[in-house]
Amino acid sequence: MRYFFEVVMKCEMCGSSSSGHKLMGQRLNQTQGLRPKKKEGISVSVKKCTNCNLVYTSPQPIPFDIQDHYGIPPENYWSASYFEWKKDHFASQIATLKKLLDIQPGMKALDVGAGLGKVMLSLDHAGFDTYGFEPSLPFYERAISKMKIDPGKLKLGMIEDLDYPENHFDFITFGAVLEHLYHPAASLEKAMKWLKPGGIIHVEVPSSGWLIAKFINFYYKIAGTNYVTNTSPMHEPFHLYEFHLKSFASLGERIGFKTMLHEYMVCTIRNIPRPLHFIFRKYMEMTDTGLQLTVWLQKK
Repeated sequence: MRYFFEVVMKCEMCGSSSSGHKLMGQRLNQTQGLRPKKKEGISVSVKKCTNCNLVYTSPQPIPFDIQDHYGIPPENYWSASYFEWKKDHFASQIATLKKLLDIQPGMKALDVGAGLGKVMLSLDHAGFDTYGFEPSLPFYERAISKMKIDPGKLKLGMIEDLDYPENHFDFITFGAVLEHLYHPAASLEKAMKWLKPGGIIHVEVPSSGWLIAKFINFYYKIAGTNYVTNTSPMHEPFHLYEFHLKSFASLGERIGFKTMLHEYMVCTIRNIPRPLHFIFRKYMEMTDTGLQLTVWLQKK
């Protein structure tokens, strides 16, 4: 892959100068394992905003062609069963949405980074008139050919290049998307323009306070390295950011939304011996230090 590199001058979410941000360490362009010093590769610096706790890489590695990152056939990721839509897909998120929004038939929804279109199908089933877009050509093609998504409602492209009418949607979802975008704040601001006043945006992102990452980073430190496990900008899953609740609070003040609900999810526990999983899971649940942060934002 070919990259160019862009130095980050300010925090994407709160706007504070990066000159005062904490340098956490280096991240290789591959999985690092227990002995990253034994591996060859390219590394970038990982920093943390001291104001809103956003974790990011600087410089940001940007591929010359986005399909180098996301143009991989979905069959390489998932088994055949993944191409089946079930009625309970996205069900918990829709149940939460019903607490925040009086869903009426024909309300419009948008899925940012629609993938195979399974969330679009679930939102249609819940009564929405659903649209979406997807930057990966193979996923876009499979959504239409295998999941039978209406090609008139699914666009191919990135949020930076696409547009919709202002005040058009009642609900927009960014499920496992924002951490992949080079300018998440600008992307959310653009989506807010498409959203009706009082409408809801749902966001699922990696948490910058994940407990397991802190343990791994501590191990790297006592092993005499300057590596960290945060983000993965030059290898799958190509994460550029990790977010904190403060990150969204700061951005909301700037672009006009409020955080209605938030939740930290433990998700899959990795890199910890299995007998300790129960203890770590309970601790992460009690201390909001799980892997995933979910926020529900309302346009003012």
